[in-house]
This record gives sequence, C-alpha cells and structure tokens, in this order.
Amino acid sequence: MDIVVTGSAGFIGCEVALQLLARGDRVIGIDSVNDYYDPGLKRARLERLRPHAGYRHHEFCITDGAALARVFRDCAPQRVIHLAAQAGVRYSLQNPGAYLASNLVGFGHVLECCRNHNVEHLIYASSSSVYGANTKQPFAETDNVDHPLSLYAATKKSNELMAHAYSHLFGLPSTGLRFFTVYGPWGRPDMAYFKFVQKILADEVIEVYNFGHHRRDFTYIDDIVKGVILACDHVAKPNPDWRADCPDPASSSAPYRIYNIGNHTPVDLLRFIGLLEENLGKTARKQWLPMQAGDVPDTFADVDALMRDVGYRPDTPIEEGVRRFVAWYRQYYRL
Repeated sequence: MDIVVTGSAGFIGCEVALQLLARGDRVIGIDSVNDYYDPGLKRARLERLRPHAGYRHHEFCITDGAALARVFRDCAPQRVIHLAAQAGVRYSLQNPGAYLASNLVGFGHVLECCRNHNVEHLIYASSSSVYGANTKQPFAETDNVDHPLSLYAATKKSNELMAHAYSHLFGLPSTGLRFFTVYGPWGRPDMAYFKFVQKILADEVIEVYNFGHHRRDFTYIDDIVKGVILACDHVAKPNPDWRADCPDPASSSAPYRIYNIGNHTPVDLLRFIGLLEENLGKTARKQWLPMQAGDVPDTFADVDALMRDVGYRPDTPIEEGVRRFVAWYRQYYRL
C-alpha cells in the first residue's frame, strides 16, 4: 500500500515507517524537522529511512494545508498514519500557540485531505494525557475524559472529537490511539527518562517530581510500533451495538474507534530510575520536587480492547527495554 506517515522524523513515526517499508509498503513521509528538540536527532532518524527505495520524504509543516493537499493529490494514499504534532505537556504552558496550530489546524488539514482523497483508514495519535483528572485505574477508553489538565491534553481530546465528526459526516474510518509513555532507542530528548540519562552521566542533579511518587505505564517502542501497524490494518467499522441513549465513548455508529496503547503494567518512577542507574553504573543525584502543573500522579492503560480487536500483545520487559535504551544512548552519543 501507499501510506502517508506524518511525523516521519519523529520517534514513533520513524520506527513505524521502517516497519512498513520492511514489509513492502511504500511510505510517504511528512515532517517539518522543527527545533522543538534537537533537529540533528531528527535528521539522523531520516537517514535511516532514505536508503529505502519505497520511501519518499516531504519537508513542511502540516499547518501548510496547500502543501499537504498536493502530496495527497500526487500519491493517493490508501492509509494515513498521523503522528505529527506539537508534543509535551510542560511546553504547552509556555507556547500554547504551537499546539493550536499543529494539533488543531494541522489535524484539520489532515482530515480534509483524507476526506477529499478517499483514504481507506486514518490512524492518528491521541495521548494518555486525555484522562486528566481521572483517578480510576486502569484508564479505560469508556471512561469520561472531559477534565484535561493541560492544553496539550485538550488538543488531543479535540482531535478525537474532530475525527468523529468526519467519520460521522463523511464515512471516514478513523482510529485514535492513546499512547502511554513511549520509551526506547531513538527516543525524544524532551522526555524525562532521556534527561535522566543525560544528567546522570554528567553528574548533574535530576529533578524528581511529586517526590518520586509517580507510576507510569512505560511502553517500549517496538511494542508500540506493532500495535500501530496492527491498528492500521484493522480498518475501523461502525459498532452495531452502539446506542445513542447510552453512548460508548470508544466507538460509534460511524466507523470510529479509540484505543489505549500501552504496556498494561505501571512501573514506579523510582524503579525506572533504579534501572537506569544499574545500566549506567552510576547513582543519580536527586532533587525531590512537588508535582508539576499539568502532570498526573499515575498512568495505567487498560489495553483489553486493542488486544481483543487487533491482537496487540506488548511483551518487552521494562528491564530489557531500559537496557536497550541505555546501550543505544551510549553508542549514539559516544559515551
């Protein structure tokens, strides 16, 4: 198939593109390679894609609706995996305009292109952050998510609403995936675990928020990629049992689905830091701090629906995932 992958220079986007190419799909990558974090790392990811004959790259921001429409017109993709977005909870407090532009306007352009070019299936990135003020664990797709704690989370919930409107009005099959704390080689430098390694190796103090009383459903990149591709191949369909008088938030009478994609095994933050210390052979110097604005104490994904519908099975132990990440970090940064 011809598959558009937006955010192809990103952490998840690059790995998804590589796996699609490995199985014989043609990938049309779109990425602005902006400077939200090190563009050099993004360029290095793209270098892994360029040797593949089935890969074509386009460098622009999805807020450029005309450029996006030209790509769709020229390549006529069957599927779209939309992973481009302005990421990060904390940064949304500093630069909200970036989130409104990329996550709302940009996503609107993606939806219009899918509608106008008869795309068979749109898969797009949502986030575990949509659960916001919820305290019921584990988080399930049937939970109410009307209380976001950050603008980033609000834009991701908005994406789900926008996608439903297009699924209902135009019959566009859409599947939203709520990612839970993705980690691993080639990861994002703005993520806490990445910063921890950098600072531990430099003998700098790491900032541990909520006094270390966090749990996260850390999910290894390979497991995420398998889930994304399985979801891509499983085209969303209407739920025949959906009832308007008792609506299921995760499905619809339209071809629309929402899934959690996580490891279903929360890990204490201090346990995760301990594994980093073990693999680095160094003890972290820690500064204990209160909860950050926009953050949540714990995340825990109920992934039963994705397991049932597409055969998703996360199987990378946290010990192995951390070992691989540290090994890659040392090799990439020559440390």
